[in-house]
Amino acid sequence: MAEKKILQCSKLMAERQLTIAFAESATAGWLCSEFALAPESGQVLRGGITCYDASLKETLLKVPHELIEKFTPESQEVTDELARRLGALIPSDIQVGVTGLTTPGGSETDEKPVGTMFVSAVIKGRLVGIRKVFNGSCEEVIHQTIEAAADMLIHEISGEYA
Repeated sequence: MAEKKILQCSKLMAERQLTIAFAESATAGWLCSEFALAPESGQVLRGGITCYDASLKETLLKVPHELIEKFTPESQEVTDELARRLGALIPSDIQVGVTGLTTPGGSETDEKPVGTMFVSAVIKGRLVGIRKVFNGSCEEVIHQTIEAAADMLIHEISGEYA
């Protein structure tokens, strides 16, 4: 199902002449890879950065250390910042950031259990984001995150560029 959503999203972006880039932590580049498989990839995909380790969020994407310390590397605030800062590295119409907890050992709590995922996108300068809690294996959580990200993008692009 996630693959169909990506194909739908990629086609919609191509029709509207929009480009996209990714800064992925928990999904480790999988979302970007799915867009690379779409027939329109050459028209829409600009590239992606995998910033799985928190230090890369700071050194490569310039997310302030204080923000990561205050909210944790897996948070809506840090994910928003990844999306905001990505455009300086990979110019595009849409910048997407993804963080979350696919396995134990991160910043999970009762309020933020394993399976909590964050997706943020800056679409032509406007920030949108989602927080979802998924169940299943690491792979299942990533697949569900990819589908949720595609759904969010389709909704936002359809609404803004109708």
